[in-house]
Amino acid sequence: MKIEQVALQLYTLRDHLKTPADIAASLKKVRAIGYQAVQASGLGPIPEAELLAILDGEGLTLCATHEPSDQILADPQAVVERLEKLHCTYTAYPYPSGIDFADQAQIESLTKRLEAAGKVLHEAGLVLTYHNHAIELVRLGERTILDSIYESTTPAHVQAEIDTYWIQYGGGDPVDWCERLAGRLPLLHMKDYRFMTDNKPDFAEIGSGNLNWKKIIAAAEGSGCQWFIVEQDICPGDPFDSVEKSFRYVSEHLCA
Repeated sequence: MKIEQVALQLYTLRDHLKTPADIAASLKKVRAIGYQAVQASGLGPIPEAELLAILDGEGLTLCATHEPSDQILADPQAVVERLEKLHCTYTAYPYPSGIDFADQAQIESLTKRLEAAGKVLHEAGLVLTYHNHAIELVRLGERTILDSIYESTTPAHVQAEIDTYWIQYGGGDPVDWCERLAGRLPLLHMKDYRFMTDNKPDFAEIGSGNLNWKKIIAAAEGSGCQWFIVEQDICPGDPFDSVEKSFRYVSEHLCA
């Protein structure tokens, strides 16, 4: 992994991204920390051209986005048009909103709709990925729902954005999931997992939790990962402090 492949998932800073002025100020801080790329998620309303101008002005690459789950399934062409305006190749289906994972028919419907949406993006030269949480690690018979999602879709149409925290939280192995998605893992959410004295897990800055990052990164690289995206859903204080701490660890201990 090279430092220029390390991005920040802007959802981490969502409370500081409500207006175009907030976005501009926050992206300036992100670039000053050292990040060279970001993933767009959690931003308030801003025209694509204005967002691009801010990113270009700071020398930041937009490596990927999260688009609304319902829109991806119902109107993938609108997603294509937005990504083209942003000059961005990758997006992710962020969360299976409204899907009852106890209902096999709903799971099958979701995978069919993901396949159809991914085909639209693929034909436009773009890539749809699936962003997991822990719920997809529920087992249905011999396999998990996440297994079913990838086995029931075409690799060219539905690729992966593995989230390391949620894989661990759901009882999976982040290294194993990175390895099994060889050739299908362009995006990795680097999110550390620590356990607390109240007997509960918590989000942590990279290097402050329990995940084996050297093995995870090696597995992701072996599967062709292009973007290694730092994220922290909840920070203990100022999120800019957390994303800087993560960046320092990544740059000093994980980058070639």
